[in-house]
Amino acid sequence: MNRIQQKLQENKKLLSLYFTAGYPAINDTMTILQQLQDSGVDMVEIGLPFSDPLADGPTIQESSTTALKNGMTTQLLFEQLKDVRKTIDIPLIVMGYFNPMLQYGVEKFCATCAEIGIDGIIMPDLPLAEYEAEYKAIFEKHGLLNVFLITPQTSDKRIRQIDAASDGFIYMVSSASTTGAQSGFGNTQSDYFERIDAMNLKNPQIVGFGISNSDTFQAATAFAKGAIIGSAFIKHITAHGANSVADFVKTIR
Repeated sequence: MNRIQQKLQENKKLLSLYFTAGYPAINDTMTILQQLQDSGVDMVEIGLPFSDPLADGPTIQESSTTALKNGMTTQLLFEQLKDVRKTIDIPLIVMGYFNPMLQYGVEKFCATCAEIGIDGIIMPDLPLAEYEAEYKAIFEKHGLLNVFLITPQTSDKRIRQIDAASDGFIYMVSSASTTGAQSGFGNTQSDYFERIDAMNLKNPQIVGFGISNSDTFQAATAFAKGAIIGSAFIKHITAHGANSVADFVKTIR
């Protein structure tokens, strides 16, 4: 069983953190990963920086720009992670955009992820139909879960198609905007969380976008299995450095 699937079976609300590989400094990737695990985080999304990150808000965009300037590449990330499973046992997900994956070679990318010990991939710009027609067999061959995103605007029909194609969790985007911290969730988002919960999907949902503190984490997980924090964490390590991870996690739960 995939590590993500094992984690989803635990009787707890899951906290997942996102950070951009190669940020703040080029060699911070393993330092941040180790601190996240030591701080009790359940899963980690490792962001592969891209020059045109359409789904990301300004904070993550800026971190991607800096990481690229620092020299981060797909190949360098894989080199940094080659021994990751010697010390890290929590689920790891690579989050990025399809262009770098395509340039690297989809088969080679997936094979390298499997060899390293990556458990899943999130590619917001890889359409469901294209994934199923062209790449699903490659992902499955290498034991990688592909995580799809839904938004408040996603139709019930589409959500059920995504649920049928998924074997881990569904990334439930809290709003139609880009990533970024919010002070709280309104009635529209609460109604959306309840609506998806009432669909009784086979895959649990993990909420992302707009979660920045304990209050928004609690609100996001009231009807979902867990929540993902990205921009607020990036802001924290921007201000306090890569060795301040534990201080941030303590503010969430």
